[in-house]
Amino acid sequence: MSMKKLTGSFVALITPFNKDGSVDYAAFRTLLKFHQDNGTSAILIMGSTGESSMLSQDEKKQIIVECAKMKTPEMPIFFGCTGNNTDTTIANVRFAKDNGADGAILAAPAYICAPEADIEGYFLDVADATDLPLGIYNNPPRVKSDLHWDNLIRIFKHPNYVVHKESTARVGQVAQVLAADCGVSVMCCDSPNLGLVVPTMSLGGHGTANMTGNLAPAEMATISTPWTSYKEAEGFKNAYLGLLPLLHYTYSAVNPVAVKSLMKAIGMPAGDLRKPLTMLEGEALAKGIRIIQELELDKKYGYKIKSLSAVAA
Repeated sequence: MSMKKLTGSFVALITPFNKDGSVDYAAFRTLLKFHQDNGTSAILIMGSTGESSMLSQDEKKQIIVECAKMKTPEMPIFFGCTGNNTDTTIANVRFAKDNGADGAILAAPAYICAPEADIEGYFLDVADATDLPLGIYNNPPRVKSDLHWDNLIRIFKHPNYVVHKESTARVGQVAQVLAADCGVSVMCCDSPNLGLVVPTMSLGGHGTANMTGNLAPAEMATISTPWTSYKEAEGFKNAYLGLLPLLHYTYSAVNPVAVKSLMKAIGMPAGDLRKPLTMLEGEALAKGIRIIQELELDKKYGYKIKSLSAVAA
């Protein structure tokens, strides 16, 4: 296994759908080019932002096959490969590797609420079964299980792990993993409510694994640039404070409701959410459009926005 260390903006991409509900591969291609043109370092497909829990197994396999064909050396593509148990996760990871994935991101299997020792064993068993680069997404709000830094540091001694995304509010945990210097890229969720972005980057973090980059990729690339001098720190401060309204908005509804609703409203190829999730409407959506306009992202990216009266009606 060999991979250049990931740094910068690692965007969790939405899954675009056609009007009939099928996966829109032409839209995938458009979105991937949009990110490559605007500074995104790597892409995660079929994370929670990609509505992965609502995709069928056949759809997941086809997404891997088709989207792996779209990758470039400059912007690797990882796929969410978490299964409902260890064996299915291993099968998913092996399928991804055999079909051209650059890496896989794993969370703890949802719903089972396994103890930390069992989840640690799960991550190590998967890593032993492949040489595909892997990442861990520690996301207790979604999967209940929560790994302590002791578990994480032991896991990251395995050479197949290359990325860690933290989605708790524990700054101390990020600091411990960075201090251990495990060789993985330490990234954090971009939710401003968790409060991890500023301390992660200031402590030497390698970037963010984010969903707001779906709407503001260049800004998230600046925010996610590792600090090597005051220049990066100053650029971070200006970009982060400027983007705060959008960061708060994208996390104003369960992921990816706000992001995908706003993407569709500004003319990006997104499609609708899968039921039972429903798109934002009226004032909730109009607020997001106002933020896009106030930040002048519509001018920067050429977004085609509906009138506010039409959206809020």
